[in-house]
Formats: sequence, C-alpha cells, structure tokens
Amino acid sequence: MGEQSFSKAALAAAAAMLLLSGCDRAATAEQGAEAGTQAAGAAVEAAGDLVERGRYLVTVMDCSGCHNQGAMSPNPQAGYLEGGTFGFDMPGAGIFWPPNLTPHPENGLGAWSEAEIVAALRTGARPDGRQLSPVMPWPNYAKLTDADAQAIAAYLKSLPPSARKVPDPATAETAKAPYLTAAFPAGTAPPSAAPGAAAGGAGPAAAAEGGS
Repeated sequence: MGEQSFSKAALAAAAAMLLLSGCDRAATAEQGAEAGTQAAGAAVEAAGDLVERGRYLVTVMDCSGCHNQGAMSPNPQAGYLEGGTFGFDMPGAGIFWPPNLTPHPENGLGAWSEAEIVAALRTGARPDGRQLSPVMPWPNYAKLTDADAQAIAAYLKSLPPSARKVPDPATAETAKAPYLTAAFPAGTAPPSAAPGAAAGGAGPAAAAEGGS
C-alpha cells in the first residue's frame, strides 16, 4: 500500500514537472516571438526615419529646383523629381537636362543601387564611369556624412517611379527642348570645361548624359 502511494506521488510530481517545463517552453517561445516582433518593428521604424531624413535633405538641398518637371516654371512643384524641362548649356560640355531621379528602371535611377547613388553624390561618378555635368554640385555633396548620403539614396529609392524621359544631351544645333545658356560679352570667353567632363570619349554632349 505504501509503495502504491509512493508511485502515485512520484507520477504526480513527474506530471507537475512536465507541465511546468511545458509552460516554461511556451513562455520562452512567446518571449522570443515578442522580441522578434519588436526587432522587426524597430527595423521598420529605423528605415522610415532614414527615408524621412532623406526627404528633409533633398528638400533643403533644393533638388526639386532643377529636377522637377515644373522647375523654373509657374508651377515649380509639378512632376516631383521626374526630370527638368529646362536644360543647361555648359560651355565646352554641351546642353543637358536634369534627369529623372525616381526609381524608374529605364528612365530614372531604378537600375542604380543605393551605393551607386551615394558614390555619384560624393564623387560625381556615374555607374557607367562618366562624370556628372559640371552644374551638379557634387564637390559640396562630397562632404555629406555617410548617414546623410545613405538617407538621400534611401529616399530617392522610395519615390514612386515615373517613366518620364528627359531629352538626351545635345548641342545648340541639335537641342529639341528649352535650355538656359550664358551670354559672353565681346572680349570675354567662356571658361574651360570642368576636368573629366569629356569622360566616355563620345564628345562633349555625350559627356553630360545623365546630368546631375
């Protein structure tokens, strides 16, 4: 009788231990899931903060002042960063139009990685090796912190893609869209093209392709 009571007590103790063990495992799994959810939420929040920082920088840097379709028109906010309507005549480099900065795969930056966007901002070099046109102030942007340059790239990648294509680089004889030029009074001469402006070896207009 005593042995039977002992066996029942032992079984009850073992069952209680198994139950507690199961509860511990369930609690651990629940805590792990909660931690994973919190980590995912923090990552999403961080990504959102990065994009918002990029939005702020693109605004204060006035990228839209050239790259909006409506830039320098009565409706300057039209076509946000979809590429400028007015080109720039750069002496010795040709005429170029500010390109589409949305992530369109063909007519924008969709084929560029964020690292390539950062490199262009800080070095003036496009992924194909050509230099950005001289009007693009990348020497100033070269001083951007890593975090700020990455934020700009993340923001540009977050934009809705636009298929708008800006005109190809041109000369005064071949231009088919409006552009701004500099007038040089008699006795003066235009400055030489910026170093590297002819990168790519396809002539001055081709060098400015992709613009700023």
